[in-house]
Order: sequence, then C-alpha cells, then structure tokens
Amino acid sequence: MAIKSYFPTFIYEEVLLKDPRVLKELLKNLKSDSLKIFEKDKGGQSWSESHYSNGYTSYSSYSNLHEINSTFIDLKNEIDKHVQKFAKALGFGNEQRQMESCWLNIMPPKATHSLHLHPLSVISGTFYVTVPKGSGVIKFEDPRLSKMMASPPRKDNFHSASFARYAPQEGQVILFESWLRHEVETNIGKEERISISFNYS
Repeated sequence: MAIKSYFPTFIYEEVLLKDPRVLKELLKNLKSDSLKIFEKDKGGQSWSESHYSNGYTSYSSYSNLHEINSTFIDLKNEIDKHVQKFAKALGFGNEQRQMESCWLNIMPPKATHSLHLHPLSVISGTFYVTVPKGSGVIKFEDPRLSKMMASPPRKDNFHSASFARYAPQEGQVILFESWLRHEVETNIGKEERISISFNYS
C-alpha cells in the first residue's frame, strides 16, 4: 500500500535578522515609530472603531508605510529577502516580488481579528514588534475545510488538524500565500501587541 501526500500548504516562519543587537535596535525604532503613527492617525482610529473590534489598524489610512517611513523601509528591505526565499520554495521562480502594501496593527486586551484573506496579492505576512504573554496566536484554516461536506471527525494531529496555530515571537516574520484564510485570536493578556502586516504582488 502506498499513501502519498499532495497539495501541501506552506507557511514560512523565521527570525527577521540573525544579529540580535541589530534586531533589538530595529524593534525599538519600530515600536517608537508605530506609537507615533497611532497618535497622529485620527482617521485610522476612527475607521478601526467601526471595523476592528477593540483594536487599531492603519490599513485604511497608512497602508504604504514601507514608502513613507525610514524605519519601515529598513524593515521592508529585510522582509524582501525572506519573501524571495519563500517564493522560491513555492516554485514561483526568481522574479523579484514587490511589497505593495504595509500597515500597522495594535491589539490591546480583548481585541480580536476575525477570519479573512488578502485578495489580489500573492504572498502576505506579518512581522511581530511586541508580543506580550497571552496576546493572541495567529490561526490558519485548512483551505479544504469548505469542501468536507460529509467528512467524519478526525484526530487533531499535525497532518489532519482543521487549523494551524502559531504563537509568534518578537522579531519573527511569518509568511503565507495570500489566499490562505487566517485570523488572530483574542488578546487575553494585559498588554497590547504591535505587529506589521504586508502584501506582495
């Protein structure tokens, strides 16, 4: 008997920079700039009140942070390297992918981000600036789930789980294909989490 595995779903996770001193400095600058952006982004705060339960995102107001802020430009240059590795693993070839949008997310206690995907992009991801204890994991949905009309319950192991959960770390980048549905579970901690999300064409 032969059982083969087809149609895998890939998720990329890696520390952004190998040098801890350089990474620590980048994280400090990103946190400082992120809080300044939040303070001045009244439009984004207003939009988030209606569209982002208890949280804040600059998606509707500043979705081009990789073009207008020097610290975010530095971040983009490092993420580019990881995206190129991931794209190669996916079989996309050596063509350079371009970051088309980059925005800020702040999730205070009780904030959550419901299930969604990123249409019209190829690779999406998140970089984690601060990840306090209990501030929520990112959860990916098995893309076959909607097709399993009469599928019986399965043992929840690595190969058959309906969801994959990642507890991110500060300084880590997570990449995935943009069609993969995902959500961020509720922040049950006591401090806010800061992350930066992005899309590549």
